[in-house]
Parts: sequence; C-alpha cells; structure tokens
Amino acid sequence: MKSYTALAFSIISEVFATVMLKMSVGFTVLFPAIGVIVGYALSFYCLSLCLKSMPLSLAYAIWSGVGTALTAFIGVLIWGELFNTMTLFGVILIIGGVVLLNSSHHEKAETRGQDPIPND
Repeated sequence: MKSYTALAFSIISEVFATVMLKMSVGFTVLFPAIGVIVGYALSFYCLSLCLKSMPLSLAYAIWSGVGTALTAFIGVLIWGELFNTMTLFGVILIIGGVVLLNSSHHEKAETRGQDPIPND
C-alpha cells in the first residue's frame, strides 16, 4: 500500500509542477518557476519510492496516464481549453490502457503463484 501512496503523491506533485509550468510563462515568473522545480523533484522522488515494490511498467503507466488525464481536466477548468468528444475519448483510452496493463500484471503473477504487487 505504501507504493500506491507514494505513487499518488508523485502524480499530484507532477500535475502541480505541470500547472506551475504553464503559470511560469517560460520560467519568467519566479514563484511558479520555483513550483515547477520543487514539484518535479518531489514527483520523481516519490516515483522512485514506489518503484521499490511496484513494477516499472505498471507504475509509469499509472503515473503518466492519470497525470495526463488530470492535467487535461485542469486545463479545461482553469484555462478554458477545449474539451470535446475526442478529448474525452482520448482520456478514456488512457485510463483503459492503464487498466489493461494492471490486469495483465495480476494475470501474470497469478499464473506464477505470486502476489501481483508485493506488500510493503
């Protein structure tokens, strides 16, 4: 469970850093620029913690997929970016890919008689 907690903090930090990247206007605004550096540093640190007990492919798929989906929704909410059927379909495909990857890890571990993700 610790690995999923670290992954959640990693995703939140990454989304925060990405939002700050937009607000930094090319690193010309000081506080958002600092937020980018701190957010990505914290994100990668937390991601490295979760990789101690979670497969890389699964962790990265969840990290990038959820981060992308959240960033797209934040872009719509904060900056009024376009959200249409294609955007929704893309987010659904991302989430579906993460689910499929996760289920393939569970299936593979079950055929070997192992826990899919070791307990921390």
